[in-house]
Amino acid sequence: MSRTVTITGGPLSIDEVAAVAAGEGSVEIGPSVPDRMSAARAVIDAAVASGAVVYGVTTGFGALAGTRVAPSESAAMQVALLRSHAAGVGDPLPADLVRAMMLLRARTLAQGHSGVRPIVVERIVDLLRHGVLPVVPSQGSVGASGDLAPFAHLALPLIGEGEVTVGGERRSTVEALSAVGLEPLTLQPKEGLSLLNGTEGMLAHLVLAIHRIRRLADTADLACALSVEALMGSQRPFMAEVHALRPHPGQEESARRIREALDGSGIDASHHDDFDHAVQDAYSLRCAPQVHGAARDVIEFAAGVAERELGAVVDNPIVLDSGEVVSAGNFHGQPLAFALDFLAMAATELASISERRTDRLLDPTRSAGLPPFLATRPGLDSGYMLAQYTAAALVAESRVLCHPASVDSIPTSGLQEDHVSMGWGAGRKLMTVLDNVERVLAVELLCAAEGVDLRTPLEPAPGTAAVHRAIRSVIPMLDGDRSPSPDIEAVAALVRRGTVAG
Repeated sequence: MSRTVTITGGPLSIDEVAAVAAGEGSVEIGPSVPDRMSAARAVIDAAVASGAVVYGVTTGFGALAGTRVAPSESAAMQVALLRSHAAGVGDPLPADLVRAMMLLRARTLAQGHSGVRPIVVERIVDLLRHGVLPVVPSQGSVGASGDLAPFAHLALPLIGEGEVTVGGERRSTVEALSAVGLEPLTLQPKEGLSLLNGTEGMLAHLVLAIHRIRRLADTADLACALSVEALMGSQRPFMAEVHALRPHPGQEESARRIREALDGSGIDASHHDDFDHAVQDAYSLRCAPQVHGAARDVIEFAAGVAERELGAVVDNPIVLDSGEVVSAGNFHGQPLAFALDFLAMAATELASISERRTDRLLDPTRSAGLPPFLATRPGLDSGYMLAQYTAAALVAESRVLCHPASVDSIPTSGLQEDHVSMGWGAGRKLMTVLDNVERVLAVELLCAAEGVDLRTPLEPAPGTAAVHRAIRSVIPMLDGDRSPSPDIEAVAALVRRGTVAG
């Protein structure tokens, strides 16, 4: 469903950014934005006219901040800045991240603390509206003065340079602008600098990651519930009374979701009062609310960081309401870098405990009577044996990617920027972790659905039956061996879309 997101200079929501990033939202500029921006622009024009010393306006950049630039050269310096800082390398960013960065950059400039003209915000929105997306290399930011190299590539098309994609095809910027009736901008003093300084690249990663990982946490709860049924586990560990005694919000939420998914289970009813059946389930089942819930609490911490940043002023220098121009450090990415690293750990734990449930479903000594590896003809067939290998490999890779980027720092710009956040790198590796988690959960869902089928004629609960139907809508029950890879990818696609998140 399409929605309209209005840039007013005020905060945006995570859902608004996610909608625009997915191409499901249009963007418009609120009527108050030009007036909101005019006072700061007048301050910059006055500084240039008077020859005042203002970083990046009448001086050079970074370690060259002590070098004066003549007012007559200030505008040309902005173009040189974009060109020199477009030093990114590697594969291009996906379209969703580029759209998110464009939206967030426009929002920041519209706040009226950067000193740029309204036409700059208008042109970014024009590019979004016409689907003209800058080609932004994925490597090259240290999260210091913000995401400088990525934003230089993001900004070059505004002046008719760099490369863009239209409908997924790479085209020259000049050709693409001409096709949609847009002219390149001629930048004025400070506008190049304001197009580069800020945290919106890291923030785009964080916002889209939160949108994804919330779905993954919901999916993990339902996957666990389906596994509990397939393994003839107990519902008792999910009782509300238990979790009220340790009231972490995420734990209570995960317990509630698992409990509700299992409500009315015919499988559970078949052994509910049989205390000889299993005195205690394994940790991966009965401790799922504690593990999933801890991940949920990290997600909400990260969401708090993102929500504050979605209304923050992160440019440099900043034009205050008093008219003073202050060079400070709001562009530093440390808060985002920490949140991105924390999310990688939380996501990996969702995958880690999921893989343990999968292993239990496949092991005939621990699966409460399921055939070895869920094979149709054990021995002749291997069933989903190798699917667990894949899950194990993805968990192992994700654990390596949990090494924090946020505690690293390589100084830049002649030691002027002598502590950097590495938040961009934290975001890049988090996206890989989320890809891995989707597939690990897909493996568990495949195996749990197969296990539930093998419990027939016992019936699953209505909640888990809905998950089972979603899986069976794309993957049939095993009837002899087949390649698990297409099965895993088909269910991972359901996970990615939120189809099994409930």
